[in-house]
Amino acid sequence: MLKAENLAIRYGDSTIIKSLDLELKQGQVTSIIGPNGCGKSTLLKALARQMPRYEGTVYLDGKDVKQWQAKPFARQLAFLMQSHEQLGDISVKHLVSFGRFPHKNLMKRMNEDDLQIVERALSLTGIKHLEERTVSTLSGGERQRAWIAMALAQQPGILLLDEPTTYLDICHQLEIMELVKLLNRTYGLTIVMVLHDLNHASSYSDQIIMMNKGSIFAYGAPNEVMNEGSIGAVFGVRAKIHPDPDSGVPLIHSMMLM
Repeated sequence: MLKAENLAIRYGDSTIIKSLDLELKQGQVTSIIGPNGCGKSTLLKALARQMPRYEGTVYLDGKDVKQWQAKPFARQLAFLMQSHEQLGDISVKHLVSFGRFPHKNLMKRMNEDDLQIVERALSLTGIKHLEERTVSTLSGGERQRAWIAMALAQQPGILLLDEPTTYLDICHQLEIMELVKLLNRTYGLTIVMVLHDLNHASSYSDQIIMMNKGSIFAYGAPNEVMNEGSIGAVFGVRAKIHPDPDSGVPLIHSMMLM
């Protein structure tokens, strides 16, 4: 599983992450929340070994991530950034097939097993009917599902998502969050994601990491982390929180400046 010990990251004279220790739980959905600039995305990138320089150690299955070779690492962990590169007019199916690269030799073509895995990823994300469409013609929610399908084609045990609902309308946000729940509950995928919406984090997470100023302010189940005191201390707002009548998870009903 993923673990960080004494993780510290600096940009010039600015400290972004301060001597952070973290052990993520396998088979669960974990959300990282906190105000802008607190180090959420930086932490996620370090876990995905996308940060070239840092102090401390990040472990995957007990092994320093720096010691993993690229393809074996990609077979264990997939990482989707907040913004995706422009790939030109390629089809959705072509995009999703890129997820098979960690499983192939450089000159080896996709076989029947690879094609079935791509088809399954398209079906799981609900975009099988879009497979021949070019990625550039998709809506924001469809495009996000296509990138998640590509990550699923890697067949990782861990999926890291950096703000997967950013720029999406409310309907598409909920579609992505429901997809996250499906992938975790039905298929056992361990998911770690950065979120801005506190109610989404509370509703869809087993564990929440609340960060502030480069450190972990609180880490635990939603009913342990999401309270008026922690939200006031970290976000500087006065929140009114009530349990959801169906699930019992704490939800913010209103906020105002302190």
